[in-house]
Amino acid sequence: MGSSQEELTLLGARVSPFVCRVKIALKLKDVEYKYVEENLGNKSEQLLKYNPVHKKVPVLVHGEKPLAESLVIVEYIDETWNNNPILPSDPYQRALARFWSKFIDDKIVGATWKSVFTVDEKEREKNVAEAYESLQFLENEIKEKKFFGGEELGLVDIAAVYVAFWIPLVQEIAGLELLTSEKFPNLYRWSQEFVNHPIVKESLPPRDPVFGFFKGRYEGLFASK
Repeated sequence: MGSSQEELTLLGARVSPFVCRVKIALKLKDVEYKYVEENLGNKSEQLLKYNPVHKKVPVLVHGEKPLAESLVIVEYIDETWNNNPILPSDPYQRALARFWSKFIDDKIVGATWKSVFTVDEKEREKNVAEAYESLQFLENEIKEKKFFGGEELGLVDIAAVYVAFWIPLVQEIAGLELLTSEKFPNLYRWSQEFVNHPIVKESLPPRDPVFGFFKGRYEGLFASK
């Protein structure tokens, strides 16, 4: 493992929820790092060198040792800097946190994304139904808790930044109601608590440029229909 004192660089894009996960983890740990904004339409040699497999952001480079995949990076950050733990100490609770974080990527990100960015009407309806079903599982998991792990931010909350910030944004663009206080009161309450947490607030991208970016993609998709 690299020394926690070695130089740290994050290659990212502000429109990416996966990059935002890493920013929150680093902010939570109060770790200084250099941030490099990538142009995803014209990927840098640095990005292609450090993530030749997926050629995607985020990439965290710690003393010339690169790491890809946001959840892997967040766990690495947690293990490298001991303050403000992100994962629970109990093995069972750690396993549950990993399960729900992977659930968000496997079941929620894809379904909600396709609910918005799919032209075929029947396909969209199918994805909306899948999104509701998956969000209901998260609704049942958060219950009355402040955060998924209890009183403090943890891995599942960080993984779910997509739910709290990106879903409200893209559902507005498409005129959908995926995450609302009526449908998912506990999850909606959590989302408000989460985005207003000081560490999260400082790590989120400015809303308007991100909204504009995805609105442009949405309009371009349907213009070519």
